[in-house]
Amino acid sequence: MNKKLGRLLNPSMGAYFVVLIAFSVAAALLQYFILAGATLVVTAGVFTLYIVLRARRRRELKNYLENHLNELEQGTAVAPFPMVAVRMSDSMIVYANDPFIHLTGFSDRSKERQIQQYLPEFGLDWLSSGKSEYPYDVTIDKRRYRIYGTTIQADDPQQTWLGVLYFTDLTELYQIRDEYIRSRPVVSIILVDNYEELTKNLSEGATSAMNARLNETITNWTEGYHGLLRRMERNRFLFIFEKKDLKQAIGDKFSLLEDIHEITSPSGVAASISFGIGVDAETFEEAYDFASLSIEMALSRGGDQAVIKDRVNFEFYGGRTRESEHRSKVRSRVTANSLMELIGQSSEVFIMGHKNADLDALGAAMGIACLCRKKNKPFAIVLDLQRNAAEKLIEEIQQVPEYKNAFISGQEALLRCDNRSTLVVVDTNRPDQVENKHLLEAVPKVCVVDHHRRAADYIKPVVVNLHEPYASSAAELVTELLEYAVEKKDVLPIEAKSLMAGIFLDTKSFNVRTGERTFEAAAFLRQLGADTVEVKKLLQNDFQDTIAKHQIIKSARLYRQDLAIAALNSATSRTLAAQAADELLNISGITASFVLYPDGDQVVISARSIGDANVQMILEPLGGGGNTATAGAQIKDSTVKDVLDRLVDSIDRFYEL
Repeated sequence: MNKKLGRLLNPSMGAYFVVLIAFSVAAALLQYFILAGATLVVTAGVFTLYIVLRARRRRELKNYLENHLNELEQGTAVAPFPMVAVRMSDSMIVYANDPFIHLTGFSDRSKERQIQQYLPEFGLDWLSSGKSEYPYDVTIDKRRYRIYGTTIQADDPQQTWLGVLYFTDLTELYQIRDEYIRSRPVVSIILVDNYEELTKNLSEGATSAMNARLNETITNWTEGYHGLLRRMERNRFLFIFEKKDLKQAIGDKFSLLEDIHEITSPSGVAASISFGIGVDAETFEEAYDFASLSIEMALSRGGDQAVIKDRVNFEFYGGRTRESEHRSKVRSRVTANSLMELIGQSSEVFIMGHKNADLDALGAAMGIACLCRKKNKPFAIVLDLQRNAAEKLIEEIQQVPEYKNAFISGQEALLRCDNRSTLVVVDTNRPDQVENKHLLEAVPKVCVVDHHRRAADYIKPVVVNLHEPYASSAAELVTELLEYAVEKKDVLPIEAKSLMAGIFLDTKSFNVRTGERTFEAAAFLRQLGADTVEVKKLLQNDFQDTIAKHQIIKSARLYRQDLAIAALNSATSRTLAAQAADELLNISGITASFVLYPDGDQVVISARSIGDANVQMILEPLGGGGNTATAGAQIKDSTVKDVLDRLVDSIDRFYEL
């Protein structure tokens, strides 16, 4: 059967006719007119015979396909669905049944045509790779089709392949499916972030008036979505609507986030809300769980934003404003008690920060170590002594008897941990940024103390979690834990100095991201013996590093008038890059800075902001993280130029939101 197919799909004879005609012309030019005339007569006869045989071959091909490939059409005058046969080598149509001709206008009496003339951008790679279904829907004359196919190989020397395609009209089925998807329920939790601040010191009448304004603004926004809105608590609403309206909410950028700011308390505090949205769940219960996770994520990122959670990912909208501090010391006290209890139950405590640990990560680790000493539990700080940004402080710590051999590698920690060990992660909440990810996966009980905005891939599960994006630094959070868990005499001067250094670093010497609690923590550390002059010395650079830092600043270029970007082609230290980014903000008119440099097989970005640019949101699409004022990213297997292009694109998208 396949030998017959090979004969039916023989290649064109056009080349032979061209040669015969050329031979006739050459004979005429050489004045062999009889030979030329005879050649033309023979050529015309052969061409006529070829046309007759080609027509017969096409009829035989049609009969072959009808008998062997389209059994559904046997004995019927009307085919059940469109079918077409194409040569795999050049996509030429060699046969089409009547439904396909009616659908596309193709005529098998015309010259051979490629199927792409009727189905633009259609390819046959899927069929060549052994698949039987085209991966995309095809729309023809406002009808949607699914294409299935098979291949047949002819047993001839040229190994001719034939592809047979079947078109199934699934328009009505797709319409039902699309309507099902559009009508899927979306569960949303709307939370007034700062309700306590809005109603603080208000009379009962003023509180009722505030509630009425909040209700009216939220209700007015939800009226256009034909959903169900119910108030669950004084600051929490439940809103259920259909998925087809979610695009509208995304399109208007969740305008309620801005509208609610018009409501202010008598003291001038503007209202702020967050959305937690659950979509694509199998049940209402699961959708509500997604919404609860989303609202928790929104609050851990500073509030004033919308977070959408489906079965796989989080999506973030809004969150451009800076975090307003509304923390409670109650949480710090409860966390301190829980952490101390957990430490007391542990065989050993491992303390780990992020890769290339800086003064904040090290300072926070020292504070946790103090808690372990208070409970007389062995501890170890997991840190790479070769790759970090706190060399000076580490040298001082290693001179203290209590911290002799306190620093270990991740591999050594893996060998020492057991099922009663506890791991405390400080200054990061992302599993791919910790010093040793294998240790994170090996230890059963994990605690997190961090101040960065939570990323979608945060560490979980967590036994004790102190995550405050409103805090200036992880060192500040740990200092508050010490206030509730230990006595002043229990804190060593080197521990107080380390914690102060962490606060100094992340606040740029108390110039950014400082609040009332920041200065309270610094005052507490000062009482414990932390010397700000000695801390300042830890941040000093030598002469060569200072020159290198100014070379980075010199290479910076302006973008959008108030953004400075320095893209380096040579490696530098992470400390110098961060300091250069900080220094760029001292230039008049610069509100945000970015320093890019290669580091082995990756490109590192250090970003800072004192304006409207939220550097955490800008770097998040690049895999980075941080907070509104300070952020960073490490992009593997890329060049500085490629990362620079991606950074500029992310900046543009941020300002287009």
